[in-house]
Amino acid sequence: MRVDLHNHTKLCNHAEGEIEEYIEAAIEKKIDIFGFSDHAPMNFDPKYRMKLSQIAIYEQMVKETKERYKDKIEILLAYEVDFLPGLIEDRVLNAKVDYLIGSVHFLPKTSSHKEILIHQNLWGFDNPEFIGEYKNQDIDKIWQDYFDAIEAMAKKRLFDIVGHLDLIKVFNYKPKKDVRVIARNALKAIKKSDMVLEISSAGLRKPVGEIYPSKELLEMAYEMDIPITFASDAHKPEQVGFKIEELKSLAKGIGYSEFAIFRNKEKILIKF
Repeated sequence: MRVDLHNHTKLCNHAEGEIEEYIEAAIEKKIDIFGFSDHAPMNFDPKYRMKLSQIAIYEQMVKETKERYKDKIEILLAYEVDFLPGLIEDRVLNAKVDYLIGSVHFLPKTSSHKEILIHQNLWGFDNPEFIGEYKNQDIDKIWQDYFDAIEAMAKKRLFDIVGHLDLIKVFNYKPKKDVRVIARNALKAIKKSDMVLEISSAGLRKPVGEIYPSKELLEMAYEMDIPITFASDAHKPEQVGFKIEELKSLAKGIGYSEFAIFRNKEKILIKF
Protein backbone atom coordinates (compact mmCIF):
# COMPACT_ATOMS: atom_id res chain seq x y z
CA MET A 1 0.00 0.00 0.00
CA ARG A 2 1.17 3.53 -0.81
CA VAL A 3 0.25 6.65 1.12
CA ASP A 4 1.09 10.34 0.63
CA LEU A 5 -0.40 12.59 3.32
CA HIS A 6 1.23 15.99 2.69
CA ASN A 7 0.15 17.78 -0.49
CA HIS A 8 -0.94 21.29 -1.41
CA THR A 9 -3.28 23.12 -3.76
CA LYS A 10 -2.96 26.38 -5.63
CA LEU A 11 -4.99 28.11 -2.91
CA CYS A 12 -1.75 28.49 -0.92
CA ASN A 13 -0.46 30.87 -3.62
CA HIS A 14 2.82 29.01 -4.21
CA ALA A 15 1.58 25.69 -5.59
CA GLU A 16 0.60 24.88 -9.17
CA GLY A 17 -2.02 22.76 -10.87
CA GLU A 18 -5.66 21.85 -10.45
CA ILE A 19 -6.82 19.57 -7.65
CA GLU A 20 -7.88 16.90 -10.15
CA GLU A 21 -4.35 16.87 -11.59
CA TYR A 22 -2.94 15.95 -8.19
CA ILE A 23 -5.39 13.07 -7.86
CA GLU A 24 -4.80 11.81 -11.38
CA ALA A 25 -1.07 11.86 -10.66
CA ALA A 26 -1.65 9.95 -7.42
CA ILE A 27 -3.71 7.31 -9.20
CA GLU A 28 -1.02 6.96 -11.85
CA LYS A 29 1.58 6.46 -9.08
CA LYS A 30 -0.67 3.77 -7.57
CA ILE A 31 -1.15 5.70 -4.35
CA ASP A 32 -3.95 4.22 -2.27
CA ILE A 33 -4.45 7.00 0.30
CA PHE A 34 -3.81 10.63 -0.59
CA GLY A 35 -4.05 13.61 1.76
CA PHE A 36 -4.53 17.27 0.90
CA SER A 37 -2.95 19.33 3.69
CA ASP A 38 -2.71 22.86 2.37
CA HIS A 39 -1.22 25.76 4.33
CA ALA A 40 -3.76 26.90 6.89
CA PRO A 41 -4.76 30.56 6.93
CA MET A 42 -3.52 32.93 9.62
CA ASN A 43 -2.78 36.61 9.96
CA PHE A 44 0.88 36.20 9.06
CA ASP A 45 2.82 35.77 5.82
CA PRO A 46 -0.34 35.80 3.63
CA LYS A 47 1.76 35.45 0.48
CA TYR A 48 2.23 31.74 1.19
CA ARG A 49 -1.16 30.57 2.49
CA MET A 50 -4.85 30.63 1.74
CA LYS A 51 -7.10 33.36 3.12
CA LEU A 52 -9.41 32.71 6.06
CA SER A 53 -12.31 33.32 3.69
CA GLN A 54 -11.14 30.41 1.54
CA ILE A 55 -11.49 27.73 4.23
CA ALA A 56 -14.96 26.72 3.06
CA ILE A 57 -13.83 26.72 -0.57
CA TYR A 58 -10.85 24.49 0.21
CA GLU A 59 -12.77 22.01 2.33
CA GLN A 60 -15.66 21.76 -0.12
CA MET A 61 -13.28 21.33 -3.05
CA VAL A 62 -11.49 18.43 -1.35
CA LYS A 63 -14.75 16.79 -0.22
CA GLU A 64 -16.24 16.97 -3.71
CA THR A 65 -13.06 15.49 -5.19
CA LYS A 66 -13.10 12.76 -2.54
CA GLU A 67 -16.61 11.78 -3.54
CA ARG A 68 -15.89 11.94 -7.25
CA TYR A 69 -12.86 9.65 -7.02
CA LYS A 70 -14.04 7.38 -4.19
CA ASP A 71 -13.93 4.27 -6.37
CA LYS A 72 -10.31 4.88 -7.39
CA ILE A 73 -8.49 6.37 -4.40
CA GLU A 74 -9.11 7.40 -0.80
CA ILE A 75 -8.71 11.15 -0.30
CA LEU A 76 -8.18 12.71 3.13
CA LEU A 77 -8.69 16.32 4.20
CA ALA A 78 -6.18 18.14 6.39
CA TYR A 79 -4.23 21.34 7.00
CA GLU A 80 -0.55 22.10 7.44
CA VAL A 81 -0.41 24.62 10.28
CA ASP A 82 2.50 26.91 11.09
CA PHE A 83 3.32 26.79 14.77
CA LEU A 84 3.02 30.46 15.66
CA PRO A 85 1.30 30.74 19.06
CA GLY A 86 -1.39 33.39 19.13
CA LEU A 87 -1.88 33.33 15.38
CA ILE A 88 -3.27 29.83 14.88
CA GLU A 89 -6.90 30.12 13.91
CA ASP A 90 -9.45 28.33 16.10
CA ARG A 91 -11.45 27.60 12.94
CA VAL A 92 -8.51 25.52 11.74
CA LEU A 93 -7.90 23.74 15.03
CA ASN A 94 -11.61 22.91 15.33
CA ALA A 95 -12.13 22.06 11.67
CA LYS A 96 -13.70 18.67 10.89
CA VAL A 97 -10.69 17.26 9.10
CA ASP A 98 -8.86 13.96 9.15
CA TYR A 99 -5.63 15.33 10.63
CA LEU A 100 -3.48 18.40 11.21
CA ILE A 101 0.21 18.66 10.34
CA GLY A 102 2.21 20.94 12.60
CA SER A 103 5.26 22.61 11.07
CA VAL A 104 7.88 25.22 11.93
CA HIS A 105 8.91 27.59 9.12
CA PHE A 106 9.89 30.72 11.07
CA LEU A 107 12.58 31.54 13.63
CA PRO A 108 13.57 34.69 15.53
CA LYS A 109 16.60 36.58 14.23
CA THR A 110 17.85 37.04 17.80
CA SER A 111 18.14 34.71 20.76
CA SER A 112 15.01 35.90 22.57
CA HIS A 113 12.27 33.30 22.41
CA LYS A 114 9.82 36.04 23.40
CA GLU A 115 10.10 37.18 19.82
CA ILE A 116 8.52 33.93 18.68
CA LEU A 117 5.51 34.71 20.83
CA ILE A 118 5.03 38.29 19.63
CA HIS A 119 5.95 37.47 16.03
CA GLN A 120 8.39 40.28 15.55
CA ASN A 121 11.72 39.98 13.79
CA LEU A 122 10.97 36.52 12.42
CA TRP A 123 12.55 35.09 9.28
CA GLY A 124 11.42 32.25 7.05
CA PHE A 125 14.53 30.10 7.22
CA ASP A 126 13.42 27.76 4.42
CA ASN A 127 12.50 30.57 2.03
CA PRO A 128 15.20 31.28 -0.60
CA GLU A 129 14.31 34.97 -0.33
CA PHE A 130 15.89 35.06 3.13
CA ILE A 131 18.84 32.70 2.70
CA GLY A 132 21.22 35.59 3.33
CA GLU A 133 20.14 35.63 6.96
CA TYR A 134 22.21 32.49 7.59
CA LYS A 135 25.33 34.67 7.36
CA ASN A 136 24.16 36.58 10.44
CA GLN A 137 23.46 33.51 12.56
CA ASP A 138 25.32 30.94 14.61
CA ILE A 139 24.40 27.69 12.87
CA ASP A 140 24.32 25.57 16.04
CA LYS A 141 22.05 28.11 17.68
CA ILE A 142 19.72 28.16 14.65
CA TRP A 143 19.38 24.41 14.85
CA GLN A 144 18.74 24.49 18.60
CA ASP A 145 16.17 27.27 18.24
CA TYR A 146 14.43 25.26 15.54
CA PHE A 147 14.21 22.07 17.57
CA ASP A 148 13.18 24.05 20.65
CA ALA A 149 10.27 25.32 18.57
CA ILE A 150 9.43 21.75 17.48
CA GLU A 151 9.49 20.70 21.14
CA ALA A 152 7.18 23.58 22.11
CA MET A 153 4.85 22.66 19.26
CA ALA A 154 4.64 19.03 20.35
CA LYS A 155 3.92 20.01 23.94
CA LYS A 156 0.86 21.98 22.82
CA ARG A 157 -0.78 18.75 21.62
CA LEU A 158 -2.60 20.55 18.82
CA PHE A 159 -1.45 18.48 15.86
CA ASP A 160 -1.39 14.89 14.70
CA ILE A 161 1.70 14.82 12.47
CA VAL A 162 5.07 16.58 12.64
CA GLY A 163 5.90 18.00 9.22
CA HIS A 164 9.42 17.63 7.77
CA LEU A 165 11.16 17.22 11.15
CA ASP A 166 14.60 18.59 10.22
CA LEU A 167 13.51 21.19 7.67
CA ILE A 168 16.22 23.47 9.06
CA LYS A 169 18.78 21.58 6.94
CA VAL A 170 17.05 22.63 3.69
CA PHE A 171 19.95 24.77 2.38
CA ASN A 172 22.57 22.29 3.63
CA TYR A 173 23.76 24.42 6.53
CA LYS A 174 24.63 21.66 9.01
CA PRO A 175 25.45 22.08 12.71
CA LYS A 176 28.81 21.28 14.24
CA LYS A 177 27.05 19.84 17.28
CA ASP A 178 25.62 16.32 17.15
CA VAL A 179 22.11 16.67 15.74
CA ARG A 180 20.91 13.82 17.95
CA VAL A 181 21.74 15.89 21.02
CA ILE A 182 20.07 18.96 19.52
CA ALA A 183 16.86 17.09 18.64
CA ARG A 184 16.54 14.70 21.59
CA ASN A 185 14.14 16.79 23.71
CA ALA A 186 11.98 17.54 20.68
CA LEU A 187 11.67 13.84 19.89
CA LYS A 188 10.83 13.08 23.52
CA ALA A 189 8.04 15.66 23.36
CA ILE A 190 6.77 14.20 20.09
CA LYS A 191 6.61 10.77 21.69
CA LYS A 192 4.88 12.05 24.81
CA SER A 193 2.32 13.89 22.70
CA ASP A 194 1.57 10.73 20.70
CA MET A 195 2.33 12.44 17.40
CA VAL A 196 3.31 10.80 14.12
CA LEU A 197 6.54 11.64 12.33
CA GLU A 198 6.35 12.39 8.63
CA ILE A 199 9.05 10.90 6.39
CA SER A 200 9.17 13.32 3.48
CA SER A 201 10.84 13.16 0.09
CA ALA A 202 10.66 16.96 -0.30
CA GLY A 203 14.23 17.36 0.91
CA LEU A 204 15.45 15.37 -2.07
CA ARG A 205 14.21 18.24 -4.26
CA LYS A 206 16.02 20.86 -2.17
CA PRO A 207 19.70 21.94 -1.99
CA VAL A 208 20.33 19.54 0.91
CA GLY A 209 19.33 16.58 -1.27
CA GLU A 210 18.22 14.47 1.70
CA ILE A 211 15.04 12.92 3.01
CA TYR A 212 13.39 14.58 6.01
CA PRO A 213 14.29 13.48 8.64
CA SER A 214 17.85 12.21 8.44
CA LYS A 215 18.54 8.54 9.02
CA GLU A 216 20.11 9.22 12.41
CA LEU A 217 17.03 11.10 13.63
CA LEU A 218 14.72 8.45 12.22
CA GLU A 219 16.73 5.81 14.08
CA MET A 220 16.18 7.76 17.29
CA ALA A 221 12.48 7.98 16.54
CA TYR A 222 12.33 4.22 15.99
CA GLU A 223 14.09 3.58 19.30
CA MET A 224 11.48 5.78 20.98
CA ASP A 225 8.64 3.92 19.21
CA ILE A 226 7.40 7.05 17.41
CA PRO A 227 5.04 6.13 14.53
CA ILE A 228 5.70 7.34 11.00
CA THR A 229 3.84 8.19 7.83
CA PHE A 230 4.92 9.16 4.30
CA ALA A 231 4.72 12.39 2.34
CA SER A 232 5.95 14.13 -0.79
CA ASP A 233 4.94 17.69 0.18
CA ALA A 234 3.88 18.15 -3.43
CA HIS A 235 3.36 21.67 -4.70
CA LYS A 236 2.96 20.46 -8.29
CA PRO A 237 1.11 17.42 -9.62
CA GLU A 238 4.36 15.90 -10.93
CA GLN A 239 5.76 15.90 -7.37
CA VAL A 240 2.99 13.66 -6.02
CA GLY A 241 4.36 10.37 -4.70
CA PHE A 242 7.93 11.55 -5.31
CA LYS A 243 10.41 8.81 -4.27
CA ILE A 244 7.77 7.10 -2.09
CA GLU A 245 9.46 3.72 -2.45
CA GLU A 246 12.75 5.25 -1.31
CA LEU A 247 11.02 6.51 1.82
CA LYS A 248 9.59 3.06 2.52
CA SER A 249 12.98 1.47 1.96
CA LEU A 250 14.60 3.82 4.47
CA ALA A 251 11.90 3.12 7.04
CA LYS A 252 12.12 -0.65 6.56
CA GLY A 253 15.91 -0.58 6.81
CA ILE A 254 15.64 1.06 10.21
CA GLY A 255 13.07 -1.44 11.42
CA TYR A 256 9.67 0.11 10.81
CA SER A 257 6.97 -2.26 9.58
CA GLU A 258 3.87 -0.05 9.68
CA PHE A 259 2.79 3.48 8.93
CA ALA A 260 -0.01 5.70 10.20
CA ILE A 261 -2.96 7.36 8.55
CA PHE A 262 -5.76 9.37 10.13
CA ARG A 263 -9.49 9.36 9.55
CA ASN A 264 -11.49 11.93 11.51
CA LYS A 265 -8.46 12.47 13.79
CA GLU A 266 -8.29 8.76 14.62
CA LYS A 267 -4.84 7.25 14.12
CA ILE A 268 -4.79 3.95 12.23
CA LEU A 269 -1.64 1.88 11.83
CA ILE A 270 -1.20 -0.11 8.62
CA LYS A 271 1.42 -2.75 7.83
CA PHE A 272 3.72 -2.04 4.90
